[in-house]
Amino acid sequence: MGSRVEVLNDHGYRSDGRRQFELRDIGIDLSQQNFADGSAIISHGLTQVLVSVLGPREAKSRSQTIHDRANINVELNVAAFSTGERRRRSKNDKRILEMAAAIRSTFEPVIQTNLFPRSQIDIYVQVLQQDGGVLQTCINGTTLALINAGIPLNDFACAITCGAHSTSPLLDLSLLEENDLPHMTIAMLPKTGRVTLVTMETRLHVDRFEELLGLALEAGNVLHEEMKLAIDKRSRTLVAAMKITWPGVGEDLVEKDFDH
Repeated sequence: MGSRVEVLNDHGYRSDGRRQFELRDIGIDLSQQNFADGSAIISHGLTQVLVSVLGPREAKSRSQTIHDRANINVELNVAAFSTGERRRRSKNDKRILEMAAAIRSTFEPVIQTNLFPRSQIDIYVQVLQQDGGVLQTCINGTTLALINAGIPLNDFACAITCGAHSTSPLLDLSLLEENDLPHMTIAMLPKTGRVTLVTMETRLHVDRFEELLGLALEAGNVLHEEMKLAIDKRSRTLVAAMKITWPGVGEDLVEKDFDH
């Protein structure tokens, strides 16, 4: 069956004016939210997510306590105004529970949970606007919020959505493209090149998978650089504030390697 919309025109441009492999503008705000130990507001195009991290702290119940590592708790909420849907999604909605589980499984091998036995790390994800790539935005925002909270990670987790239009692969899909194309979301670890999540909600021909995976890994490295720049800028802002409060604090505090 043919596409219902013109996803890619004869000149190689998508409906929003981007080329095949062009990513949407990314916006990152790491200013601290009131109650959180670390937070991040991130946008990929018109999709925007707020992630808040609390902990490590004492587990809320004995059933959630793990004796040799921290338990990771993820709660996801979709704001009623974030989408054109009339139906309000509760936090027990199947789609929301699946996304929360995907975020948790992505970060279980990334967070150094062994450093915090018998504790809990709470990750609260609020979807503010939706225009495709919601899961990738949630994962990238969670990486930034965890770093902002000072929680040690083995690596960044960088996620991207990719799809196939006829013989043309596309990166960072909008909602219009997601609704019309087979696609998948991939989360990768830039330091090792390992993939920590692959999720597909539509069928994708096996012959296209390897090509899309390679493109997603390249895009993940691009996002990694953007995220590192945001973390570095935030660190320098904090150090500058410390120098005002405590004169003599050196710039060497931020001369660390953010490749991890």
